[in-house]
Amino acid sequence: MSGEVVYGRNPVRELLAADRRRVHDIWATGTALDEPWLAGDRRVRRRQKAEIGRAAGSSAHQGIVAFCDPYPYAREADVLHGVGPVVAVDGVDDPRNLGAIARVVEAAGCAGMIIPGRGGASVTPATVQSSAGAVEHRAVARVESRPGALSAARAVGREVVGSDSDGDDFRRSPLGPSSVLVLGSEGEGLRPRVRRACDRVVAIPMRGRVDSLNVSVAAGVLLFGAPSSAD
Repeated sequence: MSGEVVYGRNPVRELLAADRRRVHDIWATGTALDEPWLAGDRRVRRRQKAEIGRAAGSSAHQGIVAFCDPYPYAREADVLHGVGPVVAVDGVDDPRNLGAIARVVEAAGCAGMIIPGRGGASVTPATVQSSAGAVEHRAVARVESRPGALSAARAVGREVVGSDSDGDDFRRSPLGPSSVLVLGSEGEGLRPRVRRACDRVVAIPMRGRVDSLNVSVAAGVLLFGAPSSAD
């Protein structure tokens, strides 16, 4: 089979629901064929678990894999002119972390995401799987220059807010509906050039002994503006 694959029950279901890329074939085990959203779909073929695992390249396929067109990246301008906050990712190399961020972006009703064209994770089958298919519903733009994209965001009236451990407490000035949230790597934070392109930098106060959160968890806290129950 040519093209890309999407595996896992939720990812394949959301791939079909979003209807943004052409699906050529779907392979499913006998158990997965019982999913009601597959009923009547003429692209479905019954296959053995081992065959599906080889096609998916992962053991996390849950008995189903879809063969489809490549992921349809959006234009930078389409993301920046969308409704809701935008998340710009800097230094996230793990496609599963990117997928987890995409799940938060979808749940928070963001306009979309901006990711680097080089030097970071892209939307792969593992990204789609770890997002539970959420990445199929949101615009994702790949850009050559992250600082350039942030300048473009400012030019259309968006405030660029970086997230780093030495920033100001985000609860004093939370994100707004037109903010661009810039997330750096868990280890190194924001790169200097990207940080300089931010209007301000915020941090999540840590009360325990661990001094940081997984980047997708941090995205959820900042996007939903969720204060501690102790406050």
